[in-house]
Amino acid sequence: MDPRGLDRLDRRISGCRACPRLVAWREEVARTRRAAFADWTYWGRPVPGFGPPDARLLIIGLAPAAHGGNRTGRMFTGDRSGDVLYQALYDVGLASQPTSVHAGDGLELHGVRVTAPVHCAPPANKPTPAERDACRPWLVQELRLLRPTVRAAVVLGAFGWQAALPAFAEAGWTVPRPRPAFGHGAHVELDAADGPALGLYGCFHVSQRNTFTGKLTPEMLRDVLRTAATAAGLRPAK
Repeated sequence: MDPRGLDRLDRRISGCRACPRLVAWREEVARTRRAAFADWTYWGRPVPGFGPPDARLLIIGLAPAAHGGNRTGRMFTGDRSGDVLYQALYDVGLASQPTSVHAGDGLELHGVRVTAPVHCAPPANKPTPAERDACRPWLVQELRLLRPTVRAAVVLGAFGWQAALPAFAEAGWTVPRPRPAFGHGAHVELDAADGPALGLYGCFHVSQRNTFTGKLTPEMLRDVLRTAATAAGLRPAK
């Protein structure tokens, strides 16, 4: 485990300009801003992962929100999806507080790191396959740096699941063939030739579309987090 390695990686991610469409969009959003955040100075750059370098549990989303992470500079921070996720992490004892408002609000995660396969806010929350693939090396590097400690991962949504599987394979875990299908509550063990296996868990994304309709309830989210945290060797609250 190399905490400085993750710090260096996060800084490099924040300076990436590899995808012209995403660069133009994130910077346009940062210039024009939403009326409710007119007094904010938007981050307007790629958003790195958030959480301790010795995390045992990894949570993988999709991409930062235009007026969430792209505004605040922290994953799942400042938007409704983040409100749901961090409340659930707090409820199960994996976060120091139930809200994530801005990068300096004092929030700490306990044994958990949050990241995404795409680090820039995409138009309509839909990265292209080419943008997903261009961003994959960042996730692979993050996974390699976390390998000494990470023992489980929760992937939020089908896009993240499909993007994460090849990254896990490149980072040294064995992904079964055919690739396991995404589903809420899906679970597969990824073996590694030179280290411990990793438990991979699927969960519906914490998007407003899912949480407002009841497709994903707080209880469903807490159940997946507790299961994965226990598998990772953490002690979640009941």
